[in-house]
Amino acid sequence: MAMRLVQIAMDAGDHSVVGRFWAEALGWGVSSEGPDVTNVEPEGLAYPDPAALWIDVVAVPEPKTVKNRVHIDLATTSAAHQAELVARLRELGATPADVGQGDVPWTVLADPEGNEFCVLEPREIYRDTGPIAAVVVECADPRAMARFWDRAMDWTLHEVSDDHARLRSAKGIGPYLEFLRTPGVKTVKNRVHLDFRPYPGDDQAAEVDRLRALGATDVDLGQGEVSWVILADPEGNEFCVLTPR
Repeated sequence: MAMRLVQIAMDAGDHSVVGRFWAEALGWGVSSEGPDVTNVEPEGLAYPDPAALWIDVVAVPEPKTVKNRVHIDLATTSAAHQAELVARLRELGATPADVGQGDVPWTVLADPEGNEFCVLEPREIYRDTGPIAAVVVECADPRAMARFWDRAMDWTLHEVSDDHARLRSAKGIGPYLEFLRTPGVKTVKNRVHLDFRPYPGDDQAAEVDRLRALGATDVDLGQGEVSWVILADPEGNEFCVLTPR
């Protein structure tokens, strides 16, 4: 059994505003599977596809109160592209964000509801990822997170150190999933989390049991009777195990 990362889920007070921002930022389309969600979808791909991570923006009543511990890094191909992208994103409603980054070659912005993200300077490693270079998870122990996620999913572990770990689809395409050692601890529910799917023919319940054995824990967010299962990784980051597809 195995599962793969298929989408990013974002909480939002106004899902349509945040969804439209990200669709325009990435050059993707939008749809809606329900009254409280905006789905941001790459053009020309059939879901799920390892070449991209879909984004589901979901309406929630709670406002953002702290810096997100999960964020998106956007890829660029040149210094001119980086400058042009930053300017375009600001026209779309992004604002500069100071998270203590100091003098760095990347630009930190926030979307219309304050969700931080980075526009990276050109990096060879992200030349073929598509517009999303990586999803970055702040953590206390990248090595421990790499051990868990390397076993939890079918992606390939490319790098691990005391400060950073990086995984990518075994097909060698699409964005990376990265874990970055960062001061501080998780204090509230993440407003950005990851959704995973078992493969067709696999058993969702058996996969959930396997993840619990690896160290995942059950999370009750008041979700009630739903088709997905909410778990947390060893540092408390919520994630969803969807039905096989």
